[in-house]
Amino acid sequence: MSSETRLSSFFARQRLLLAQERAAEVERSSLLLSNCGPKLLEQKGLSLGGLGVVGVNIGLGGKTLVELERPTAYHTSPIFPPHSFRPGDLARIEANVSASGPSKKVAAKKPAESKGSQQAEGVVYRVTDTRIVVAIDGSDSSSEDLDLPERCRVLKLANSVTYDRMDKTIDQLERVASGTSDEKITPEKTRLIQVLLALAVRSENPPIPDIQFFDESLNDSQKDAVKFCLQAPEVACIHGPPGTGKTHTLIEIIRQLTTVSPANPKPLRLLVCGASNLSVDNILERLLALPAGEKGSKIKVTRIGHPARVMSHQGILDSTLEVKAGRTEQAVLAKDVKNELETALGVLSGKGKGVKGKSPRGAERRKMWDEVKALRKEYRQREGGVVNSVLAESQVVLATCHSAGGRQLRNHDFDVVIIDEATQALEAVCWVPILKGKKLVLAGDPMQLPPTVLSVDKKNKEPKKASTSKSVQGGKKASPPPPPEPKPPAEEDSSDSDSSSSSETEAEPSKDKQTPKDLPPKKEKPLRPKDRVPILRPPRTLETTLFDRLEKMYGSTIKRMLQVQYRMHSDICAFPSKTLYSSKLTSSPTVASHLFRDLPETHADSPDDEKEVLATPVVFFDTAGCEYFERLEGDNDEGSRCNENEATVVKNWVDKLAGAGVQPAQIAVISPYQAQVTLLTSLIRPQYGPDLEIGTVDGMQGREKDAVIISLVRSNETREVGFLKEKRRLNVAMTRAKRHLCVVGDSATVCYGGKYLKRWLAWLEQNADVRYAGLE
Repeated sequence: MSSETRLSSFFARQRLLLAQERAAEVERSSLLLSNCGPKLLEQKGLSLGGLGVVGVNIGLGGKTLVELERPTAYHTSPIFPPHSFRPGDLARIEANVSASGPSKKVAAKKPAESKGSQQAEGVVYRVTDTRIVVAIDGSDSSSEDLDLPERCRVLKLANSVTYDRMDKTIDQLERVASGTSDEKITPEKTRLIQVLLALAVRSENPPIPDIQFFDESLNDSQKDAVKFCLQAPEVACIHGPPGTGKTHTLIEIIRQLTTVSPANPKPLRLLVCGASNLSVDNILERLLALPAGEKGSKIKVTRIGHPARVMSHQGILDSTLEVKAGRTEQAVLAKDVKNELETALGVLSGKGKGVKGKSPRGAERRKMWDEVKALRKEYRQREGGVVNSVLAESQVVLATCHSAGGRQLRNHDFDVVIIDEATQALEAVCWVPILKGKKLVLAGDPMQLPPTVLSVDKKNKEPKKASTSKSVQGGKKASPPPPPEPKPPAEEDSSDSDSSSSSETEAEPSKDKQTPKDLPPKKEKPLRPKDRVPILRPPRTLETTLFDRLEKMYGSTIKRMLQVQYRMHSDICAFPSKTLYSSKLTSSPTVASHLFRDLPETHADSPDDEKEVLATPVVFFDTAGCEYFERLEGDNDEGSRCNENEATVVKNWVDKLAGAGVQPAQIAVISPYQAQVTLLTSLIRPQYGPDLEIGTVDGMQGREKDAVIISLVRSNETREVGFLKEKRRLNVAMTRAKRHLCVVGDSATVCYGGKYLKRWLAWLEQNADVRYAGLE
C-alpha cells in the first residue's frame, strides 16, 4: 500500500470517527433535553433556572459577556444548586421555563421584532458559586439584537465548537501533508508533520554537550528523559507512570529550552498545552514558583483561555492574556472603545449604569445596534494589536490543546510544542497546537485512562453507529455521519491484555522486504531510527491517541520512561509495576515504607488497632459469600450500579481511620460507578463534610490521597463485571493511594472479569491483609 493511500485512509478514518462522536454527543444531549422537564434538567445539572441578567460587558475578541445570577426576588439563596457547567461548555440563554410553561416576556413585541432576540448561544466564560458568565460571539447573527427576557435560564448544549475546530485542523493537516496548502510552511514544520504521519523516518538524535541541570534533585531516569527531549530533532515522548514526577520533568525541559546554554544555543519559544485546564494550570503554577535566573529575570509566561481556577489563584490570574493585555500602554485606547461599547450594550439591555426604565425600541434600537457593530469592529482591531504585542514578548505560552486554535494565536509559530496529558487527548485535538510548532514533546501514561469517547461500544471496542435525531437543540439539523468505510487493520485491544503496550511495535524493514514466517528468526541488532520504516495505520477508535500511535509506529525508541515513583508505599506500587510497567517502576526510599503510624497526629487504642489500621498498607475486604448483590439504577441496562451493603463496609472503615486520627482531607473514597458515588456521598458526607473526597475513578486521575478506599460494586450471580475489567481504570484506582489502599469487593464475581482482574485478586490474596466483610 502506498504512503498516499495510507494517508488518505488515515484522514478518512479520522473524519468518520469524529463525525460519529459528534453525532453521539448531539444525540445524547438532544434526547436528554427533549425528555426531561425543567426540574429534572436542573437535578441533572444541565440547567440553571430563574436567573436574571446582572450586566453585559465586553471580553477578548469583542465577545459579549452576559453575567447572570439568582435574583433575591425569586430565590431564598443566591448560591447555585449543584450543576455541571464549566468554562468552555456550550450553553444557551433563553426564557425561563417552569412546569407551567415559559415566563412572561418583559414587554409585548411584534413577532418580527422579537424574532431570535429572546435567546442566545455562547460559551461559558466563568462560573462562581453565585454567578455564571456566558460569552456570546459578536459575529453571531443571534447576538446582533440581544434582548433577553427578565427571567432566564441557562441550558447546557452539545459542544460542537470543539468538533468544528478538530475538523478544520484535519482538513488543514491533509492539505499540508499532500502539499496543496497555500500556507508557507517552514522545512522544520514540514519535517515534523512527515515524521508524525510516517512520510519520513525520524532523524538520529545528535550528540549534545553535557547538560547542567537546574534541578539537581532529578533522578537518573528524569535526567535521561530531559536529555532525550533536548536531543530529539522532531519528536520525543515521556512515559510518566503514576507519581513519577512527570510535571517536574517537564518544568526542567522548559527551563532548558528557554535558557541559553551549550546544549541550547539560543532561547526557544514554547507553546505548552494540556488536555485539561487543570494540567495547564498545574504547569503554570510551577513555572511561576521558579526562582529568577542569573540575570534576575523570570521566564515570561502567558496563559491563553479562561481556566476554572483563574479566580482563585492570583498568580494565574495575573498571567492570563486578558489581564496582561489590559496593563499595556496600547490598551488605553482600546479601553476607551470598550467603555463606549459596554455603555451602549448596557443601554440596549436596560442593565447599564444610570439606565432607568425599559431599553430602547424600534428605529432607535436599530441605530444603536449599528453603532455597537462599528465599535466592536474597532475594538477588535485595537485589541488585536495589544494581544500580539503581549504574545510576542512571551517565551512560554500556555493553553489547552483546543484553545491553542483560537483567534489570539492565529499566525503565531513556536519552536517547540509540549503537550501534557497527551494520552488523555484525542489525536485530532493534539494537532491543533502541533501545526504551530517545529518540534514536539508528548508526555503521558498510556497505561492510564484514555480520552472519554461516547461513540465506542465498550464491549467490542468498535465505534457505535450513532443515529442522529431529526431535530436537535436550537432547531438545527445534525449532519449525518459519512458512510462507513472499510474496517481498518485490527489493533490489539489492550483492555484485557497482560503486557504493556510499550513492548509493541509496528514497523517494516527498510525497502519493504518482509522476512518469511517459516524461517527461523535471525538475531539482529535493533533497528536504528533511520533504518526503521514506520507504517501509518488508521485508528480503530478515537481512544487510540497520538502517543499510542507513535509508540506502535516507532517502538520504545521514541520514548523514555520515568522509573522512580514518589507517591506510593512499595506494597501498593508492586502489582502495577509488575503487570503494566515491566517491573521497572520502583519506589523512592522516601515513600517506600511510609505508613499512617509515622504521622504525629495518628494514634491507636491498642497495638492490634495500630497494626490493623495504621500499619497496614493494603487491606482487602472480601464480600464473597455474603450475598451483597449490586443494584441497577436506571430504566435499562445502561444505568449505573450501586451496592448498599458494600457502601456500609466502606463507611465503617472510614470511621475506623477517622477514629485513629486520620483527617478527612487525607481520605478519598472512589468507585467506578456514579450511582455508588451518590450512595456513598449520602452516607459519609453528612458526618465528615466536603473535606473527605468522594468521586469516580475517572475523576481521580492525576490526583493522590494518603488513604484511598475503592468500592468495586459488582456482585451478581451471573459473574458480570462490566467496564471494571478495563485494566487502565483499575490502574488509576489503585495508584492514587500514598500510605494506605483499601479495596472492598466480591472476589467470587470480580475474578471472572478476565486475566488481569484474576491476577490482581490472586495478588491481593497473597499480599494484602484480607478480611471478611460481613456486617454481623
